[in-house]
Amino acid sequence: METINKKTIGEYVADDFRTAAVFSKYGIDFCCKGHRTLAEACEKKQISSAVLETEINAVMNMGNNQSIDFKSWPLDLLVDYIEKTHHRYVEEKSAVLRMYLDKLCKVHGGHHPELFEINTLFIEGSGELAKHMMKEELILFPFIKRMTQTKSDSISVPHFGTVDNPISMMQDEHTIEGERFAKIAELTNQYTPPADACETYKVTFAMLKEFEEDLHKHIHLENNILFPGAQVLEKQFTILDNLEHSLL
Repeated sequence: METINKKTIGEYVADDFRTAAVFSKYGIDFCCKGHRTLAEACEKKQISSAVLETEINAVMNMGNNQSIDFKSWPLDLLVDYIEKTHHRYVEEKSAVLRMYLDKLCKVHGGHHPELFEINTLFIEGSGELAKHMMKEELILFPFIKRMTQTKSDSISVPHFGTVDNPISMMQDEHTIEGERFAKIAELTNQYTPPADACETYKVTFAMLKEFEEDLHKHIHLENNILFPGAQVLEKQFTILDNLEHSLL
């Protein structure tokens, strides 16, 4: 196993997704802030790096790892999986959660005013995620798939120059949404319904919790596996500008 001072959190989770549960237990962000080392994260959280590394070792040394090895997938397959699994999930659940949160505000907002802020944050977040996913599906993902599927050792330069540019933008937007949903978790007391919660209240909080957990997996696959893979893949090509490409 690599030293705690060199291997990043994202690399641990990319190698074995079971380690995500350990990081979540200690409130360590493995998706948006997966570029940090264990030592850096432990220092920030003021927890023992030795204890954390021991727990991670225990998880990784367990047999019967049934988690999917996404690192071994071709990038075009991973793109399709992210779109069909996580993008579709966000699209479907956002509409339902907006409806439920609106209802909770009307019925319970008088006694639980925090619901109004939760609702506002979710409306903002789901709206930004919709725009974010569209940019990925129309701009970045098609180029990643083109790189994966091309038979040539050269490729025409995309209008965004290099994958580093849209990837940087997507990562910044991931961080914003991660922080937004962390605020929702705080306002909901980590998705714990109050004593007077009705069934809709309980279901809504359970759905919000599931939504954030899915978002963590979604961002992890992109930040820690897809994006680094795309950056490595791009370096294998000779990048041609449009004029050079037309002369070939």
